[in-house]
Amino acid sequence: MTASNSCSDFVQFFRSWVSHPMRVAAIAPSSDSLARLMTQDIDALHGPVIELGPGTGVFTRALLARGVRECDLTLVEFGSEFVEALRSRFPTARVVQMDAAHLVQAELFADREVGAVVSGLPLLSMSPRKVAGIMSGAFTYLRPGGAFYQFTYGPRCPVPRPILDRLGLKAVHVGGTVRNLPPAAVYRISRRKSLVLSPDRLKYRNTQPVIDVSALAGDRGG
Repeated sequence: MTASNSCSDFVQFFRSWVSHPMRVAAIAPSSDSLARLMTQDIDALHGPVIELGPGTGVFTRALLARGVRECDLTLVEFGSEFVEALRSRFPTARVVQMDAAHLVQAELFADREVGAVVSGLPLLSMSPRKVAGIMSGAFTYLRPGGAFYQFTYGPRCPVPRPILDRLGLKAVHVGGTVRNLPPAAVYRISRRKSLVLSPDRLKYRNTQPVIDVSALAGDRGG
């Protein structure tokens, strides 16, 4: 990306933040340092990959640099100010304009499971019900062993512990970077493994309980 494009992205992102501070939740696009941290565990074998809230495409470019094919990317973006730029920059990727809380209803894949979900969404500014909807929807597409990658500007995982527990998920701190505005941390969220008794032996199996998202309406975010 050229310096002029980078400057243009900053201006566009800043304007979006001024217009929709709770939706954008940052005054500048994520840095290359954060993008590398977010995508360091992902490669071509993880395709297809879903990206939530790609914005100007910083994480998208990092995924391509990691070897993920552009045609294996589904970019879910709500902001109309970003959608056309994404379609122009990544013409063979699928760009879907929608609220990520409606992932389940979208039926993005009929017969394929994704290997990773990369999220640039500002979860800390969302209600617990919406966060639960996003997480539950994302994990309906993730294959066993797949993971959800989320960054945050806060001191802990932005997905509240009650939501993780009710969805059977665990969060692991991947790392952080001060080379971002503001400094950020990255978490890898995956399914927990539960012991299951089989006729001949105990074995581990990935499980994902079905939950009523509305039951989380009273929870408070982290």
